Amino acid sequence: MPCVKTVVCLLLLLMPLSVLAQDEEEAATFPLEKFYAKRKPWTSRKLLSQFKFSLSTGAGNTFFSHRLTGFGIYQPAKGSPLIFNSTAPLAAGLTNWVNHTESKPFNLPLSGFLVSGDTTRIGFKGNALNIPLKATIHFEWDRYRIGGGYSYEIMMLGSMHPITYKDKIGNFTPADGFGFMQKYFGSVGVSFYRVDKYLFTGDAQVGGFKPGNNFSMGQIQKGVYVNAGVTVERELSEYLRVFARPSFEIKNYTLSVPGGPPIYHYINAFYFNIGLTYSIPELPRCYNKDCRAQMNHVHGEREYRSGVHPLWKKQNPGYGENDPTLLKYKGKNKRKLNPN
Repeated sequence: MPCVKTVVCLLLLLMPLSVLAQDEEEAATFPLEKFYAKRKPWTSRKLLSQFKFSLSTGAGNTFFSHRLTGFGIYQPAKGSPLIFNSTAPLAAGLTNWVNHTESKPFNLPLSGFLVSGDTTRIGFKGNALNIPLKATIHFEWDRYRIGGGYSYEIMMLGSMHPITYKDKIGNFTPADGFGFMQKYFGSVGVSFYRVDKYLFTGDAQVGGFKPGNNFSMGQIQKGVYVNAGVTVERELSEYLRVFARPSFEIKNYTLSVPGGPPIYHYINAFYFNIGLTYSIPELPRCYNKDCRAQMNHVHGEREYRSGVHPLWKKQNPGYGENDPTLLKYKGKNKRKLNPN
């Protein structure tokens, strides 16, 4: 009997402890949602943040060349060279065969230098200066990009020089050499290398082009063009980048000649563009002017990005960053022996 009483007493003593442990376990597993509000995502902004908007300018050089199949060149004693239809009687020649045709009757008998393209290789080469203003939009997914754009550029035609008989044939400059060109294109790209803050992306643009009013559009047949290059981007912040893009472009057109064969023109070009790329932030800027949080944070059920720094300043959205260089070491102060 004493043993039974001892066991009963021990059970009575342990019962409060088990109840207490059970209460502590229930308190520890109390759902945190009771204390913290659930964040509502900015679904539409997250999708829009994947679209990147770019604006760029730069300079380009167009390499003009052509084939004069079925033509000959006549270089008078004075003046610019003319080309003529070698399959027709000698009556008139063309003084311009680049952006439109202009004819001039021959003064017979001819007293200058004359050569036919049927017996030797003839033609002219030249350059044009291009100054583009380009706007693009593309969607980024992982390393890949797809988008499109529009370019409006100045084109200034330069002097054309002969590729053969340079000592007997002179240069000529096309009439109405100043004009504009429009381009519209689709683009694809893939990022292939990153070093520190610099990202390298190979991309290609395919589209159509339309020369300006200094070209006779009724005489021109044109096709698509292809532009391939490498975009080197430097991140200024989460939403703003600066970039440079060298590229090479392939395009051509055919000029119809009244009463003669067409002339095929090749106008390949090299471009160097610089510009800015902007993306819509995934989170809206904090509306509270008194809030000094440097990282992404919550007000109510919504998350906001820092309202302290501008879009062009680098800022880690996870934990915030201060400028690593103090103001006393910037600008004129950095030349002082003891900046303060």
